[in-house]
Amino acid sequence: MTDRTGGAGKGARDAILALLDAGQSVWLDYIHREILTSGEFRRLVEGGVRGVTSNPTIFEKAITGSHVYDDQLSRLAAEGRSTTEIYEAVVVDDIRAAADTLRPAYDATGGADGFVSVEVSPLLAHDTERTIQEVRRWNGLITRPNVMVKIPGTVEGFPAIEEMIAEGRHINITLLFSIEAYRRVQEAYLRGLERRVAAGQPVHQIASVASFFVSRIDTEADKRIEARAAAAPPQQAEALRSLHGKIAVANAKLAYRLYQETFGSARWKALASRGARVQRPLWASTSTKNPAYPDLLYVETLVGRDTINTLPPQTIEALRDHGRVVPDAVTQGVDEAERVFAQMKELGLSIDAVTQAVLDAGVRSFADSLDQLMKAISSRRQDVTTGGRR
Repeated sequence: MTDRTGGAGKGARDAILALLDAGQSVWLDYIHREILTSGEFRRLVEGGVRGVTSNPTIFEKAITGSHVYDDQLSRLAAEGRSTTEIYEAVVVDDIRAAADTLRPAYDATGGADGFVSVEVSPLLAHDTERTIQEVRRWNGLITRPNVMVKIPGTVEGFPAIEEMIAEGRHINITLLFSIEAYRRVQEAYLRGLERRVAAGQPVHQIASVASFFVSRIDTEADKRIEARAAAAPPQQAEALRSLHGKIAVANAKLAYRLYQETFGSARWKALASRGARVQRPLWASTSTKNPAYPDLLYVETLVGRDTINTLPPQTIEALRDHGRVVPDAVTQGVDEAERVFAQMKELGLSIDAVTQAVLDAGVRSFADSLDQLMKAISSRRQDVTTGGRR
């Protein structure tokens, strides 16, 4: 197990606190009615977890993969609620419960941490105006101060981010894969804050995170590496395969360098002098997908100040068992990260093609999950309406 210095020791609480000491918050990448009602989530929060994230895939698995929601689904269906109304009622209840559990952390940090995230419909990923409307609507439905609404890092999402920050809302930008998209997200955040300052409005109460996805980069890049290596001469194939498991971490480390540059600039310091908070990078998709890689590859390498790592339960368990916390690990090996990108280019691998592919797949996956969930709720609604007869 792990103690606060990264050696053998006392368990998950100490490992999480070691990350907090290093400037990184742990958020749970999972939500389920059962952990909210059983006290399990409260215990995690008492042990140092400072937030929770959700998305359509998480809710689809939670609602269709257990019977915990059955009574509520049946009751709402019997009341004549629509499929969308049932879905939103279930989500609102879980998000509110998580937000209430996290409220002490939110208050203790002066509103800097202790957030729960809920996602706008992935069907709106390429619709700026409807995304804006959806953010306002979710805020109105949930009515908790420590809720962040997720906006995807698409071309159409960038102006929505700026607008919502200008309105003073807490925003989590999701599905970020490329450094260029991250740059545009930072610009949207700064412009939103600058609009508030110009209008004489406060900026000190606004919190935002930029969710930069990690493991999916290696999954896609490794697939492309193998395809090219299979047709390459031995020496080139070896060079290609030497990049396995390196691209995602390199991408994240270069993204963090950009974070340091942006939030160390004179432009940012002018906003910080008015109380503005940095937009923290949040490392998302940090469970290892390839069993050949260390299970904490995307945790131990990305420890950094003013960051968040969002971990599913199994990764928290791994952290409890054998994690090592090295402060500022994300700032180490940046030169190596640059060499990885240079080698990719030399070998004909495009990081832009990789990041665009995973962005498209991410939007599609969340949309598919939402569609499957709505079909399941619709089926339940029909069962109640017909008394189980089809």
